[in-house]
Amino acid sequence: MISQYRPGTSAVHRAPAWLKLAALALVAVAVSLATPHRSPLVLVGLLGGAAALLVAVHLVAGLGLGELARQAWALRWLVVVMAVPQLVFLGPLEAGVNMLRIVLLVLIAGIVTLTTPMSALLDVLERLVRPLALVGLPPERVALLLALTISTVPVVAGMFAQVREAQRARGIRSAWRPVLPLLVLSLRHADELGDALKARGVH
Repeated sequence: MISQYRPGTSAVHRAPAWLKLAALALVAVAVSLATPHRSPLVLVGLLGGAAALLVAVHLVAGLGLGELARQAWALRWLVVVMAVPQLVFLGPLEAGVNMLRIVLLVLIAGIVTLTTPMSALLDVLERLVRPLALVGLPPERVALLLALTISTVPVVAGMFAQVREAQRARGIRSAWRPVLPLLVLSLRHADELGDALKARGVH
């Protein structure tokens, strides 16, 4: 099981997991309201506020702007691949706003995994999905799935960056060439993760 958790004693690290997840949900709602159809003032306010919050929390958590830059840089080729179809079908303004929203949310979600142990995330998520037991779904498995999804986003982004850098070193410049190696690495990661879960008695 891969976790991005970085131990620390900051106020962000000490904050309860439920509070960080609730804050993430509120920020996600606010950022989702930042659409090109909004007035420029509202659009800049929402996205700028989210960006300022991202920087501030990184500093308070002691993660530093270097870590933030590293994570943002790791997303660059993923952004390129996602942006191409949006540029074709939506236009530059809407594509740019959409990609900025996605990057901000991924980076803000990264703060949660960087400052929260996986066990704490699982406990909160299990309590949130407990009502699903009424329809026959085991809450602990649903919580595990959600937690793994959150922690896997930066892992896949890192894989994409590694593949792209390796191909650039070989002189390969195509934006589509990394797709197949990324798929292979993702499937391998899924197999290793499955083996790790089985070793811990999760079937």
